[in-house]
Amino acid sequence: MNRQAEIINPFARLRSLLGDAKPGIEPAIDLTIGAPKHALPDFVKEVLAEKHALYGNYPPIRAIPELGEAIASWLERRYGLAGIEPDRMILPLLGSREGLFSAVFTARERKGGQGGVALIPNPFYQVYAAGAQAAGLEPVYLDAPRESGFLPDLDRLSQNRALLERTSVMFLCSPSNPQGAVASTDYLKKVIALARQYDFMLFSDECYSEIYYGEKPPGILQVAHEMSGDFSHVLAFNSLSKRSNLPGLRSGFVSGDPDFIEKYARFRNVSCPQLPLPVQHASAKVWANEQHVIESRVQYHEKMELAETLLKPHIFFEKPAGGFFLWINMNELGGGERVVERIWKGCGVKMLPGAYLAHEELGAQREANPAFDDVRIALVHDLETTREALKRIVSVF
Repeated sequence: MNRQAEIINPFARLRSLLGDAKPGIEPAIDLTIGAPKHALPDFVKEVLAEKHALYGNYPPIRAIPELGEAIASWLERRYGLAGIEPDRMILPLLGSREGLFSAVFTARERKGGQGGVALIPNPFYQVYAAGAQAAGLEPVYLDAPRESGFLPDLDRLSQNRALLERTSVMFLCSPSNPQGAVASTDYLKKVIALARQYDFMLFSDECYSEIYYGEKPPGILQVAHEMSGDFSHVLAFNSLSKRSNLPGLRSGFVSGDPDFIEKYARFRNVSCPQLPLPVQHASAKVWANEQHVIESRVQYHEKMELAETLLKPHIFFEKPAGGFFLWINMNELGGGERVVERIWKGCGVKMLPGAYLAHEELGAQREANPAFDDVRIALVHDLETTREALKRIVSVF
């Protein structure tokens, strides 16, 4: 078991690491934050302007019909999921992060409300642990190293019956942040079976689902439906932040287990902010449009190919299956923190130490952190800015 510890924002830790050090080259290039900088869908501002008077109304707890139907249609196109009922199986969110945090409270109450465990992949998105601690669950971190394909080892987990019986919720991210690993259909079947056997909720963070470099990543709802024809114990969280380059719109959704959705809707109705009506109308248009998603994905392909061309002769890394991060082991160069400092001072490119995205036992040596040697690089800028940043990194090495 892992003891609870303070959850520190990784970017705050980075600021402390770099301190007052000046970038080696101006202008500096920031490759730390996963905020897409591709073009926005050009019709969004028109819809927001057209519907601006609706900011004067409180939004409903459920999605407006246009948004619910647009999300259901997208789920059918993307995953073959016919028969999604928006009123029973979909809730709008202020981005997927808000839902990944607040839904933990309902998961805890569903399992009896008496403590319990949240299983979290390690490294991880910090909101998983924040939600667990706020809801009174014990976060238990499941290391996801290269040896297990950057995903938690389910065979090892399945042997810990005592832990699984105490589990209220398990978080999964595919494609994963930060490593870009994609859970296979077989992997998803195994984790769904565990959730159903031990009666815990499975929260699948799929916000990178539309950024991939080979086959389309399977979705948790798709696999659950193939297994049993329903979505029992399973929820998928997604948003327009990565798919549509709209992180500032704060628009997402959760879909899945209708019994859980009903309980969660009652909780949200008294505790959570709702998605403004103009944003719901704009989001409906965005979920219905695929052309901008295809164009954006082409740009990520170009940048990933550029990274392979420029970096691989000097630094080995494994091309991710999805997402827009490079996850690079820097063991031979002194570990993640040392390399991040060296690159910043040497050429003005800012990267994120992998250790800041992972949990380590309190009092343990820093090398016990499963991402101590890694760095995360976000390929979110345009192609030429990315080229300049990668060339600078190579020049330092």
